[in-house]
Amino acid sequence: MSLTRNSFVVRTLVLLLLGLVALAGVVVTNVWLVQRTQDYVTEVTQLRRLRAAGVDLRSRLQDAETGQRGFLITDDADYLQPYDDALANLASYMDRLRQAAEVMPDLAPRIEQLAGVIDARLGELRQTVELARQGQRQAALEIVRTDHGKQLMDQARAILQEVVAEAEDKLGRLGVAQGESANALWWVSVVGGLIVVAITLAGLLTILSYLRQLAAARQEVEALNVNLEERVRERTAELGRANEEIQRFAYIVTHDLRAPLVNIMGFTAELEQGVATLQDFVARSGASETGADGDAARLAAQEDLPEALGFIRSSTRKMDGLINAILKLSREGRRVLKPERIDLQALLQNAVAAVAHQVSDAEGEVALDVQVPALVGDRLSLEQIVGNLLDNAVKYRRRDVPLRIKVRALARPGGLVNIAIEDNGRGIDAQDHERVFELFRRSGQQDQPGEGIGLAHVRAMARNLGGDIALNSTFGQGSVFTLILPARLRADTRSMAA
Repeated sequence: MSLTRNSFVVRTLVLLLLGLVALAGVVVTNVWLVQRTQDYVTEVTQLRRLRAAGVDLRSRLQDAETGQRGFLITDDADYLQPYDDALANLASYMDRLRQAAEVMPDLAPRIEQLAGVIDARLGELRQTVELARQGQRQAALEIVRTDHGKQLMDQARAILQEVVAEAEDKLGRLGVAQGESANALWWVSVVGGLIVVAITLAGLLTILSYLRQLAAARQEVEALNVNLEERVRERTAELGRANEEIQRFAYIVTHDLRAPLVNIMGFTAELEQGVATLQDFVARSGASETGADGDAARLAAQEDLPEALGFIRSSTRKMDGLINAILKLSREGRRVLKPERIDLQALLQNAVAAVAHQVSDAEGEVALDVQVPALVGDRLSLEQIVGNLLDNAVKYRRRDVPLRIKVRALARPGGLVNIAIEDNGRGIDAQDHERVFELFRRSGQQDQPGEGIGLAHVRAMARNLGGDIALNSTFGQGSVFTLILPARLRADTRSMAA
């Protein structure tokens, strides 16, 4: 489907708006979910303190009772050590229980009831111990045989058991809620990230579609060049203005796409920190949390969430690479060419020297045959084209044979110059000869880093110089890239290429 300028503007603006809305939704939802998870963590910590305080208080009561019984039975003062220690610390343990129980206000009446029972039990313990110390062991034992102390102790145990049971019940419910919150966070992050990626790719595809339409229009103008010189100049001027506009749009769109991408990266880093905190908490509490809920929480914290964040991180890196590629092509399209006389022999020797070390490491050699002393062109573009082709020859060499590269420069009829770079590398399958020049397209084994923009950039620069590039390659034997350039760069080449 063809795109008009207005439809392109509307579509890109709509995509940008959708991207911003999706990003805002992801950010707001993630912040809310993270805050809710933090609230759960705080409440779980308080409930664990309540449970621990109840268990510790019950243990101290048992220590006091054990010490009293041992002293009454044996009349050995050594048995009073745990009794004395328990009595000295019971008040502080009771205060800890009251403070911890603030997380469950409904427990306040039972806590106060427990305090009264403990006071009564401690009174009975003190009375019997004091009688025994005064030599009235029989009277003390008679008090014990009334079972009043046992009833008080049983009542205290029952209350403490209820407190601990209610705390554990609420901990279980919070564990389920934490699991649901973590699962929601995972889905929001993944789905939100996919939506943003999809919108970004749609925007890039829109730009590329518009660029392809513009390139097709340019080829149509070139085909009508015969007998229509004046019309071609008029159409070329229109295409130049359109190209300037698409370059501006490419820059604006990629620049605006980078802003939500940076936000996603930032919030992903924050989510990673939050997940690290959650993992640490789960690791510390893993021994006491058992069952399906505990396993689910550990699985979410240790595997699911890191996997989702890793997916988002890799997706944003890929988006960043695509945006950088569009920006690079956009900047190259806006650069003004500077025609100058170029010593082609010296330029090619410098380019070969730049890869000499890599060629030497590959036990290879480069043969140079330059039959064109000089040409007039843009030095920077020509250096970039030759350097890129030589880098590719080194990068995609065959490891089982020494590298051989031949660089030839020959004059052609019609004021043209051919610069051919031949190698004995991997070669390119015939069906991919045109594909390798397309943006973000690569061929063959993907064992070298790259975004698929090198040869697309080379072709764009060659055409900006008023020339082109051709490929002749046999898979498994090598390739020949031939750069075809005018011997003299015309003053209007830049605008014609635009």
